Amino acid sequence: MKIIPHGAAQEVTGTCHEIQVNGKSILLDCGLFQGRRKETSQKNTDFAFVPTDIDAVILSHAHMDHVGRIPLLYKRGYRGPVFCTYASKDLAAVMLKDSGYIQEKDEEFYCKHLSKSMMRCEGPLYTQLDAAACMQLFRGENYGDWFNVVDGVRAQFLDAGHIIGAAMVVLEITENGKTRHIGFSGDLGRSTLPIIRDPSAMPPVELLICESTYGNRKHEDITTARAHLKQVITETAARGGKIIIPAFSLERMQEIVYDLHVLWDGREIPAIPIIIDSPLAASVTEIFMKHPECYDQTMFDQFLSRQHNPFQFSLVHYTESVEESKALNGKLGPMIILAASGMCEAGRIRHHLRNEIENPLNTILAVGYMAENTLGRRIIDPAITEVKIFDEIFQKKAQITKVDVYSGHGDMDDLDKYVCAIEGLKKVILVHGELDQMEPFAKRLQEKKGIETFMPMREQVIEL
Repeated sequence: MKIIPHGAAQEVTGTCHEIQVNGKSILLDCGLFQGRRKETSQKNTDFAFVPTDIDAVILSHAHMDHVGRIPLLYKRGYRGPVFCTYASKDLAAVMLKDSGYIQEKDEEFYCKHLSKSMMRCEGPLYTQLDAAACMQLFRGENYGDWFNVVDGVRAQFLDAGHIIGAAMVVLEITENGKTRHIGFSGDLGRSTLPIIRDPSAMPPVELLICESTYGNRKHEDITTARAHLKQVITETAARGGKIIIPAFSLERMQEIVYDLHVLWDGREIPAIPIIIDSPLAASVTEIFMKHPECYDQTMFDQFLSRQHNPFQFSLVHYTESVEESKALNGKLGPMIILAASGMCEAGRIRHHLRNEIENPLNTILAVGYMAENTLGRRIIDPAITEVKIFDEIFQKKAQITKVDVYSGHGDMDDLDKYVCAIEGLKKVILVHGELDQMEPFAKRLQEKKGIETFMPMREQVIEL
């Protein structure tokens, strides 16, 4: 058996891990890389394997850094199954269609305006039609049910506690008469997050492929999130500014709107417009309401038991058209604008940043992880005073602040506790993290449990 990380190896984006066993090849996720445009464009375009040689894909969840290259896989000839939870299947349909639209529009923009300085134009990575066509491969599975992947391999999804529909994967692999169990954390979530259930316990496995996004960092208590949000909103509103919030359309926007709803119900924030400038977020929110099997008890107690929509209230407006989005530029604050993407690498958020980042009345509020080399990371870095947006230089004159509480990833304490509780665990492959987070995590696992750890580079082969 061989395990080969094709992405998220000593970096956070582009999750794609290949398992070769019994003459078959299985992919765990197939996600987009994010970061410097030229570098990530090359990574996203080139597969290190032949797509038609892959026999099955197991998808942990519908974030783009995990699902985003499946349309390209399909475009290059893959016709095997894509196994996922039912919620992830529904989410993937809208997420990938939106990604295809972004690929088309980005290519159009860069070819028209930046072809000399940025990229040669050879067509989008994939189109909306590619995204729609690949959905025929998706097969929904229930949490907890075993399903056959290929001959000699079956799998089971467990709650990951990360986003709606997110799953950890347990693989039961029989090779040469020997059966072994391997776990894949996907993106391991946190306990007490709003809306969704907490992570399930991982059953006994001998090897775990484990994310390490926050392998050496602690989060603030999730219960402080609303207080931070309230403070930023009230202070910015008092000076007449706009609160610009880059957020992923999937999960993070719903979490923020959920907390804004609770704050407004308690009359703890001023009555200012809350604009969700993301058609994708509106579609995703509809899917949230279709999958109550993913919700925790608090969601039922606070909202659903009263037939109350947690994602819609009097201050909230979801935009629909590009014209409606553009019209926000000419409106004065105070107001709150949530727009995608969360790392500021694509979507409408870049237009809002271009128009608002040089106004000192405004606040740019980061509510999630910003990967290395992304625009979002450069915006929140206090050592950087100017940023390039659409090939123009802008001074960072707006207030820049970060609420680090909302992360959907477990922190170092969550990871330590989770991994150390797994019975029979002998080896851990650390992925989905930068080295400054992975190395201390690996050292703790070795010291606490004597677990052998690997921190492979991309395309490094680990043979079992």
